[in-house]
Parts: sequence; C-alpha cells; structure tokens
Amino acid sequence: MGHNYFVYILTNKNKTVVYTGVTNDLEVRLRQHIENRENKFAFTYKYNCHCLVYFERFEYIEHAIEREKEIKGWTRTKKNALIELENKNWDFLNDRIIEE
Repeated sequence: MGHNYFVYILTNKNKTVVYTGVTNDLEVRLRQHIENRENKFAFTYKYNCHCLVYFERFEYIEHAIEREKEIKGWTRTKKNALIELENKNWDFLNDRIIEE
C-alpha cells in the first residue's frame, strides 16, 4: 500500500504571498492553517495565508521534502509559473480537499 505525502502552496486572498509546505495529510494540514490563531509569529498566520492553489502527491516522504526544498529555493516568478501550469486562474482549491 502506498503512502501519501504532499507538497502544497498556499496564498492569501489577495494572492500577494505564497507559502510552500509538506504534509502527510493535506486536509488536516489545511484545517490547521485555517484554524491556527495562536501562533502569531508563523508566516501563514502573519500573512493570512491559507488558500490552497497548488499541490503535488508523493509516495515517499524523502521525495516530498526534496521537492519542498527545491520549490522554496525558487524565485516568486518561477513559483507562479508552477502554480499556473495546473491552476491558471489561481482558483482556491480548499473545497476540493476539505470535506465538510
């Protein structure tokens, strides 16, 4: 049975910042970003960054961490281009991942 690990990119409602992260449970992690009101020093809290615009799935955590580090090292322009390969309009994908 395969495992699921995700590299994901979040933005804020105005799409002015991006955050790249890695998780083994994308739905739970998105909820944590949305509901986290205690860690006022965290990037996603500070910039109200919890709108999912991109994600990739991996079977092995090592590959996901490697990819996360790669993307984090990119320029904003290159990150934007990656997002737009799959999500041209930067639609927020949270509803596709989080079940009510």
